[in-house]
Amino acid sequence: MSTTTLWPTTIKIDPTIKDRVKRLAESRHRTPHRIMVDAINEHVEREEKREAFRQDGIRAWNEYQSTGLHVTLEEADAWLAKLEIGQDAEPPSCHV
Repeated sequence: MSTTTLWPTTIKIDPTIKDRVKRLAESRHRTPHRIMVDAINEHVEREEKREAFRQDGIRAWNEYQSTGLHVTLEEADAWLAKLEIGQDAEPPSCHV
């Protein structure tokens, strides 16, 4: 059984958006509150994934800067082409 901790908050919503949320909620047989909570959840999840992707890129760049290890575009493309046609191929080895 899950429990929900309520975090009371107030947000100002443009009347046009408020009407759109209300119409959508009615068409989906949900409350406007549920539509807004779902929208916030989806947005936060998407932004967390985007931030994780950005942090992975930063870590990869920092590692490259410190080690110089890399694969060339041609090496990566050749490997991906093999995977695309269904070959079981090992990724290319990193080098300086």
